[in-house]
Amino acid sequence: MLRVTRAADRYRGGDPAAGIDTRHAFSFAGFYDPDNVRFGPLTACNEERLAPGAGFPAHPHRDVEIVSWVLTGELTHEDEDGTTTVVRPGDLQRLTAGTGVRHVERNAGPEPLRFLQMWLIPTEPGGEPAYDVVRGLGDGVPYALPRTPAVLRVRRLRDGERAVVAGGRPGYLHVASGAVELTGVGPAVALTAGDAARLSGAGEPAARAAGDAELLVWDLSG
Repeated sequence: MLRVTRAADRYRGGDPAAGIDTRHAFSFAGFYDPDNVRFGPLTACNEERLAPGAGFPAHPHRDVEIVSWVLTGELTHEDEDGTTTVVRPGDLQRLTAGTGVRHVERNAGPEPLRFLQMWLIPTEPGGEPAYDVVRGLGDGVPYALPRTPAVLRVRRLRDGERAVVAGGRPGYLHVASGAVELTGVGPAVALTAGDAARLSGAGEPAARAAGDAELLVWDLSG
């Protein structure tokens, strides 16, 4: 019914010498666990930490939907035609790789950058690449991810506030900041920033904030 991944238990990757520190929740790059490859269409949830000036030079993707959420700092994205976009906390960035795309991601700002990047496998491969940025995504506003059954909601809770998560459907909850108590799926579980919970769809899971908290909640059932 519930599988919790603690922030401290994520696989450490990246390239520290280049100012890149990555925390993986699923099998990724040089880390492979056959029991931890994906959860529904969700196949990656990486926390990227980039020092000023650090980043990922032009690299390719295909047949994947990539959602980025900035925690602190500014993420600079450059696509194949040289168009540059700056993504800040509260903005949702989505890249549909389709038949193939190349892009650059870097920290062009003066402060350290932390962002989450989540990869989801589309229902059908192929299609034209696409790019989208939603500025200031509102609390609880659903973002339906194209070509997948997944819907993302950001929940911003004040101290003591409670919110139902996943609604009895398979879901994935990531604590972006703050702390919550997760109930409705057996004994209550305390989650803090960087922790994540995979919800099977059983029970009535709800999160109660201990102080202000921000949650990313995926409904993976459509």
